[in-house]
Amino acid sequence: MAVKWLELLKETVPSVARAAILRDHSQGSGTSQFAAIAAVAPTLKVDVNPINMGDADQITQSIEIFARSSNGGLVVTASGAAMRHRDLIVKLAARHKLPAVYYERSFVAAGGLACYGPDFSDQYRRATSYVDRILRGEKPAEMPVQAPTKFALTINLKTAKALSLTVPATVLARADEVIE
Repeated sequence: MAVKWLELLKETVPSVARAAILRDHSQGSGTSQFAAIAAVAPTLKVDVNPINMGDADQITQSIEIFARSSNGGLVVTASGAAMRHRDLIVKLAARHKLPAVYYERSFVAAGGLACYGPDFSDQYRRATSYVDRILRGEKPAEMPVQAPTKFALTINLKTAKALSLTVPATVLARADEVIE
């Protein structure tokens, strides 16, 4: 999944040569998501820089330093810290004119550029069948864990316009939702 975020950033903004990867380094998923992104970055000709999400001041300072150079973009990896600082991250990306790709739709609804991630509505619908099976007597410990099977791409064209970006038709054609 993390690789798709960088690919989406590069496809949406081909001029991106540097990407700040916002991650929670205290979680294993934060370091593994960065490792996956860093592994594919050379093939996309993008230099990646990890930004560890701590408090609001640390995030603000790190993004401001990163934004001083041109041709940059952001990838925000999945974590509780990212969700906790969602509005700040979206505001900083807009202030510094940094195109950003997120893991969850609420970032795009708050003004972010794009997101690609699991369709949570589909996961909730699928969970009801698990509840039904448990109520019919199946033992939860004997039921397989289900991974997401449906993913959604959301693009915010209002944000693209504010960033003076034209989202490629190939990206728009794949979008499950376009916010205008």
